[in-house]
Amino acid sequence: MATTAAARVHASERADIENALKRRVSGEVKFDPFTRVLYSTDASIYQMEPVGVVIPRTVEDVLAVMEVAKESRVPVLPRAGGTSLAGQTVNHAIVTDFSKYLNQLIEVNKEEQWARVQPGIVLDDLNRQLLPYGLMYAPDPTTSNRACVGGGVGNNSCGAHSVIYGKTIDHVKEVAVVLSDGTQTSFQELDARGLEAKLSGAGLEAEIYRGVRRLAQENAAEIEARYPNIMRRVSGYNLDEFLTDSPFNMTKMVVGSEGTLCMITEVKINLVPRPTMTALAVVHFEDIFRASDAVQHILEHGPSSIEIMDNHVLERSRQSAGLASNMAFIEGDPGAVLVVEFYGESEAELTDKTNKLKEDMARRGHGYACVNVLDRAAQASVWAVRKNGLGLLMSMKGDAKPLPFVEDTAVDPDKMGEFVRRFDEVVRNHGTEAAYYGHASVGCLHIRPVVSLKSQDGVDKMLSIADEISDLVKEFGGSLSGEHGDGIVRGVWNEKMFGPEIYKLFQELKGTFDPDGIMNPGKIIDCPPMDQNLRYGADYRAPSLPSKLDFSIDTDFAGAVEMCNGMGACRKLDGAMCPSYIATRDEEHSTRGRANLLRAALSGKLPEGAMTSRRLYEAMDLCLECKACKSECESGVDMAKLKYEFLDQYNRANGTPLRSRVFAHINRVNAWGSRTAPFSNWMAGNPIGKMMAQMVLGVHPKRKTPKFVRRTFAKWFKARGNPPRSPSVPIQIGKGGATASVVAVDTVVLLNDTYMNYNYPEIGKAAVALLEAAGFRVVLSETKCCGRPMISKGLLDDATANAVSNIDQLYAYAEQGIPVIGCEPSCLLTFRDEYPELVRNEKAKKVAANSFMIDEFLMKLQEDGKLELDLGKLEKKVLFQAHCHQKADMGTATSMAALRLAPGYQVELINSGCCGMAGSFGYEKEHYELSMKIGEEAMFPAIRAKDEDWEVAVMGVSCRQQVEHGTGRKARHLVEVLADALE
Repeated sequence: MATTAAARVHASERADIENALKRRVSGEVKFDPFTRVLYSTDASIYQMEPVGVVIPRTVEDVLAVMEVAKESRVPVLPRAGGTSLAGQTVNHAIVTDFSKYLNQLIEVNKEEQWARVQPGIVLDDLNRQLLPYGLMYAPDPTTSNRACVGGGVGNNSCGAHSVIYGKTIDHVKEVAVVLSDGTQTSFQELDARGLEAKLSGAGLEAEIYRGVRRLAQENAAEIEARYPNIMRRVSGYNLDEFLTDSPFNMTKMVVGSEGTLCMITEVKINLVPRPTMTALAVVHFEDIFRASDAVQHILEHGPSSIEIMDNHVLERSRQSAGLASNMAFIEGDPGAVLVVEFYGESEAELTDKTNKLKEDMARRGHGYACVNVLDRAAQASVWAVRKNGLGLLMSMKGDAKPLPFVEDTAVDPDKMGEFVRRFDEVVRNHGTEAAYYGHASVGCLHIRPVVSLKSQDGVDKMLSIADEISDLVKEFGGSLSGEHGDGIVRGVWNEKMFGPEIYKLFQELKGTFDPDGIMNPGKIIDCPPMDQNLRYGADYRAPSLPSKLDFSIDTDFAGAVEMCNGMGACRKLDGAMCPSYIATRDEEHSTRGRANLLRAALSGKLPEGAMTSRRLYEAMDLCLECKACKSECESGVDMAKLKYEFLDQYNRANGTPLRSRVFAHINRVNAWGSRTAPFSNWMAGNPIGKMMAQMVLGVHPKRKTPKFVRRTFAKWFKARGNPPRSPSVPIQIGKGGATASVVAVDTVVLLNDTYMNYNYPEIGKAAVALLEAAGFRVVLSETKCCGRPMISKGLLDDATANAVSNIDQLYAYAEQGIPVIGCEPSCLLTFRDEYPELVRNEKAKKVAANSFMIDEFLMKLQEDGKLELDLGKLEKKVLFQAHCHQKADMGTATSMAALRLAPGYQVELINSGCCGMAGSFGYEKEHYELSMKIGEEAMFPAIRAKDEDWEVAVMGVSCRQQVEHGTGRKARHLVEVLADALE
């Protein structure tokens, strides 16, 4: 009843609810259509538009939400990371997002090994804060870098190590909650006297205690008969925890209840000691079936974890730019691997454990190889592949995807081999295949059949597979949900799985906690049909829009948007993705949020004209175009590319702002500044000039533009003449498999980018010195601006014109195998990344394959044993900040290796994401504060932490400017720092 009422909330009623909340809530209250779309999906196959969204700052705000919901008879949905796979965190309700503000570690008791936390704290963030105590929170789901404690409690989450640590229910000691009538209370373990006091009380809390005790103990025989006797069952409600009074802890009913009983405001959690040391043994098998057969024997060795991955996961990891280098632990071409982990106190102990396993596997004939991994960094590489498995699978192109609807089955590990064979038979009988991964140690397998829900046939196939798999799980005495919960997708099968009597108990239990049915209704029980409320259904339509960039790899622009599956990796708080989310903690400013809005605009879920609306522009505006999502989103969502195309369409519909036109053609501005220097420099630093820049272009008054030089790098280069030709150096040119023939090369083309030419000629001079010292004759390009600023501002026609001109000039060099070398990542990598997508011909591809960053060019020579660079023993401490596009498109390894060519250099990499400048972004007054906040996330503190004798090296001019502005420290380009060591 409540769900139906919520679905029918009219605009006037919605406004009344919104106003009531705004009067009582100190946090954020957002009821606009765009915010409702943002919270209408999670990582599941469902989409349900909420009534509105509240982001509470305080517990009092949570109370206010419950009061208004009760008064209005509108449902409430508590939500944190929104990573649920079964539809738990979508509903026609007031979505209450705990992740932005209620995310603190409140208290740690090291001696008793417990902590108090707010529900919105991210699991990895919590464990980082617990490092000084030598303790950790044990549940470790794959999504731990963005999933929150509160969501884990609601879901009864587990993870890779549950074979030794159990489930969340085993680690929650106490919860502070708000009941559905607005009562604030706490649940914890009670002794006999405490329980009696609760049972004899008045009000909803007392009714709950009496009801739970009666339902469980009067139906104990049925509960014991119907609940699966396995380690990993999180389906239904935990009545099996209340068969006796000792101990009695209502917390255990809240765990796994998916927000259907109450709202959690604080959690007291159990902590465990961190393992001293770990080691891995990766057992290789011909197929998934033989791998499953071996699990029961591996368990005899007492592992801390056994993870399974099939060839789908392994092959996609090999194809992933971000993970290909992590695959050194694989031998041959396995159909599946088991990653077995051991804890130990010493390397000798771990070596003994892994060797004994290896011997046992060989003796039993399990697998064809066993690779022991003791090095900590190498272990991290293995875990990265396992943790990214879900996203990699969802990067499959086309409408058919490995979907989560029967992906959480759990059976006794001893029965796993036969179960997997039978599961596979069901899938193949439906004319499709499935991807396999999961927690083999506890028999919990994440098996995802490949299905498209954009056709009725696909929807029918999903229903049929789910029906047959539920029969199979029941036959094997297992659970449909081993850790991902029921939500809608498995809740619909609970009556079948538990039987009508237990299902009735579930309904009575829900009614006892929530008499008005306002707590996340339609989850676990009384769910809508499995094929309703689908994000993509048989009636889903998204028009194919003409685009300037090439989206054919994803079919079209809409297909690229739909690569986002909602798993929310962009909400993590470390790494490079997503700088605007890390700084704001706003769902709207995550890659997922932007993708959801674009998809809604395309498919008609937002008002007409949304695709070129100012509101969508605002959502896209804080994307810094850093491309981190391109490399760190396992599904391959490239929001920077989507933003370029969006801005182009937005500009055509609304006109291009003056500031965008000026910054897009910054090469012309800098050329003028150079010609008129030193007047231009005086003007740029003059209060009048600053005021004009602020008023006309919206440049923040605290920003300083780089100085213009009168004598450009091109003038310097021409005046010096060309040195004699150097001896030929044979080198194979190529990247990523695209190689030219081996040629005798003694000439390279140095790309003369805008800032090198007009502002920082010292970069060019250092590059020439290094290249000539390495034996090359340097030719200076006469290209136009690379077009990067035009692309960034959505002037794709202008960028294409420049790209065509530059390709025409550089193609002759590519034909001869003469490499084009760049120093500025944002310029040179445009040749490789965007040119083939703007100019869709073979010439563009050949120029792209012939273009190299100077560090990777030098290290290719070094790798081939052909680098002759006489670097002295100058001693330096160098702190290196990598450029975002460099990280996304090629990584940082070659830069670090190039700096270490100087034998006296001590080099450290700043572990940061975007510096915050992002071209013109940090200059724009409305972005200045955010730009500086992003810098403060990691880069500024890392630099300040080093003494003045550490030199800061960068690759990009944006990084250079941001370092100097935010820390007062001078930064120089990598080539300048390296050239200091030339003899």
